Amino acid sequence: MAGFTPPTRFAVPGRIAVNEQVAARWQTATLTQIRRETPRAATFRFAVPGWAGHLPGQHLLLRLTAEDGYVAQRHYSLASPPDDTGHVELTLDHVVDGEVSGWFHTVARPGDRVEVRGPLSGFFAWPGDRAALLVGAGSGVVPLMSMVRHHRARALAVPLRLVVSARGPEDLFYAGEYGAETTRVFTRSAPDGAPVGRLAAAHLAPLLAAPPPGGWEAYVCGSNSFAEHASRLLVAAGQPVDRIRVERFG
Repeated sequence: MAGFTPPTRFAVPGRIAVNEQVAARWQTATLTQIRRETPRAATFRFAVPGWAGHLPGQHLLLRLTAEDGYVAQRHYSLASPPDDTGHVELTLDHVVDGEVSGWFHTVARPGDRVEVRGPLSGFFAWPGDRAALLVGAGSGVVPLMSMVRHHRARALAVPLRLVVSARGPEDLFYAGEYGAETTRVFTRSAPDGAPVGRLAAAHLAPLLAAPPPGGWEAYVCGSNSFAEHASRLLVAAGQPVDRIRVERFG
């Protein structure tokens, strides 16, 4: 799908500019905090003194090197807003047999150091200058939460809405941070009185029936099946195909 691609120097209005050469350099990140999000996911906070800033929606490349020289690299979306100067946050699921996520969830402790490079990717980035409709499931909400946090921290006037899907309340990342901008969808279990079911047209219809001036820029993130399903629902509800940006995994 077509989409806006920021120029070589990404910029958050009034805040930061990220040089592409800086983003290509490996930097040392020191783990400073681990916060439990769900029984299987946690947020890892790093101090990165040389971090040049990022746009909400971007990701970084993380590198672990074992004592025997074995190297493992993974791409992870940034959960932190750009205003969190000198720090970045990643929220990782504990993937069965995942060598990197497994290390973080079972071995990593504050003070450990890793290498990071970024920020990377401009396609899914949100500069904060247009109305944003965010749709995510599971760990797909991570880059979207960076957008929500940025929107709040900067008190941006542009509309922002989030539709987030999880199996149940215990699986919902950042459960304590959602406000009036968020629609929660639970697919297997839900709080008393709340419906259970897959993301449906009814969840999106109120947002697309009366879009803001200029329309929405839609950001969809989740598994392959969820991304396909959510994108089809958006198009069927009238969202232009060329204004849907998708990141998928699995």
